[in-house]
Amino acid sequence: MLAHQSVLSMGANLNSFEAIYQVVQLIPRGKVTSYGAIAAYLGMKGGARMVGWAMNASHTLEDVPAHRVVNRNGLLTGKNFFGGNRMQELLEAEGIQVNDDKIVEFAQHFWDPGVEL
Repeated sequence: MLAHQSVLSMGANLNSFEAIYQVVQLIPRGKVTSYGAIAAYLGMKGGARMVGWAMNASHTLEDVPAHRVVNRNGLLTGKNFFGGNRMQELLEAEGIQVNDDKIVEFAQHFWDPGVEL
């Protein structure tokens, strides 16, 4: 609960991208979440698109595991911003199987910040 309170309280003081990055940094290795789950957690109604923009802008930030953020169906919709198959390679290195740009057994790997934090 401490992480939940600290990220939410920081969200009031940080710009939206920074609040998003704080949540993404908490996604455990071998887990993924969705743009919408992050937006909902941060109280950003309809903010999934903004989370996507933040992920696209984060590729120079080594401490933001943007590869762990996918769409609500487990599709690697942000893969083009990684170049080639880099997003899939990063996920597979964490034990997540990807087939046709979709996470296999997505529900098993899904991490919901609204539940976990």
